[in-house]
Amino acid sequence: MPTIYPVILPVPPDARDLPPPKRVRFLSRHAREALRLSAERMHVELGALEKDSRGAPLPFNGNFWSLTHKPEYVGGVVAPAAVGIDLEPVRPCSPALFRKTASEPEWELAAGGDPLQTFFRYWTAKEAVLKTGGEGIKDLSRCRIARIDSAARLWVDYADRRWPVDQYYFDGHVASVANSADNRIDWLLL
Repeated sequence: MPTIYPVILPVPPDARDLPPPKRVRFLSRHAREALRLSAERMHVELGALEKDSRGAPLPFNGNFWSLTHKPEYVGGVVAPAAVGIDLEPVRPCSPALFRKTASEPEWELAAGGDPLQTFFRYWTAKEAVLKTGGEGIKDLSRCRIARIDSAARLWVDYADRRWPVDQYYFDGHVASVANSADNRIDWLLL
């Protein structure tokens, strides 16, 4: 089983101040640089990065890919099987969003943990799983946190299967990678 290398890159401070349309274009290009570095680490030549009619990434040469970008960091990952990546800064959010994101039994799995960190663990894990199939946030309520193994690994039930999700914490952020082949993960924060 190969190791996959999710790459997280900081966004240069001057790019964070760009006007919204230019900032979005920059973040997209920068996330593709993270993807290129992930592919390079896997010794995979990055092919055409095409998307289907829903905007979901299409595999190239048998390799799957996923991107994420936020104002301070971007990420990308290439894998030999379906993969999804998401990252979020840990920040305050509304009680209504907590209720929408997870059920009471899911929250009980992490009883005693930091509520905001748990929220973003769950949010990024579910988003990463949804990205493996190109689904959008509309299916968030169909994802369920099934088990928490450790601070770095949990499992999400979605679409009649259980997905492993590896997580990484850095600079007030949580990143998650779901990979259908349960490959070993070696995070790269550059």
